[in-house]
Formats: sequence, C-alpha cells, structure tokens
Amino acid sequence: MFEAGRLIEDCQTAMAEDPGTKAVREIARRAVGDSAAVMKALGAPKRAVIQKLHHTPKLTILNIVWAPYMTIPPHNHNIWAVIAVYTGREDNIFWRRVPGGGQGRVEAAGAKDLRAGDAAPLGRDIIHSVTNPIPRLTGTIHIYGGDFFAPGRSEWDPETLEEQDLDPQNALRRFEEANARL
Repeated sequence: MFEAGRLIEDCQTAMAEDPGTKAVREIARRAVGDSAAVMKALGAPKRAVIQKLHHTPKLTILNIVWAPYMTIPPHNHNIWAVIAVYTGREDNIFWRRVPGGGQGRVEAAGAKDLRAGDAAPLGRDIIHSVTNPIPRLTGTIHIYGGDFFAPGRSEWDPETLEEQDLDPQNALRRFEEANARL
C-alpha cells in the first residue's frame, strides 16, 4: 500500500544512514511497484502537473505527471535524483558537455526508458531531457537529495543546445501548454 508519509519517512531514514541513492532507489522501486495503490493515494493522473509531496533543503519528493508526448529540454538538477514511474513511460536522453563547445553546449550521450515499476538514479552532475513518448499521461515520483527548487540550475535551449539559467516560470509554462493540448 502506497503512503506518501511512509515514503517520506523511509527516504529520510535511508538518507540519514547513507547520503547516496542506492537505498532511496530501492524505496522508490517498492513504492511504485503497485501502480493501483499509488493512484489510489495520489489520484489517477488527469493533467500534467508538478505536485510537491515533500520539500525541505535536504529532500524534495514530487509527483510529476507528464502529458502525452510532452518533452522537457535538457536540464540539470545539481543534486542526485531517483525517478520512479507508477504509470506510463518516461524516456530520458542523457547529455554531456561538449569540450570546447562554447556557450555550454551539450551533445547526446545515452538514453534510458523507464516504465511502470522502474526506478533509476541520476547522479548530481547528470544533464537530461525527459519525454513522455506515449499517447496518455505518465505518472512519476521524483526524489531529490536536496532542494529541487533552489536556484543555480541550468537548462539548454532545445534548438541550439546552448546553456542558460533555468527559469522556473518557463518550466511551469510548459506544463500549462501541455495541458492546453490535452
């Protein structure tokens, strides 16, 4: 049975024992192992949203719902993360900085698809983009080893792949635009 309060407590306990992602990944995998229980607790996804389940300087847990075919351009978090999918699919493209590329340019360096029941860690230096490649909403739990909303993050222009400061309002606008297309 999924309980947000239990997830928060389990993550806090795991992080007190080991600040890495190994234990948190297992907690996240167990949490999304029963999709029906997650949707009963959080509600079945109805629209694209970033919902705070927990937010402190040391731990942020979000319920992120991606709209059909929604894409978020390359960005970083500057903290580790664990992404767990409870319904649908999330595709991640991983990017690396181009040596001598100027303007903080990046190039694709790999990819990982996540399906319901999957949980995957992202290191603090990872740059990734996210796509929901399917024609229905995808529900995910994102756990961050720090303050996800703190300043100091970057995003890359989807066309030029040049680095710029991440603008939280742009991110929220992408969700609203995706909802308008639903």
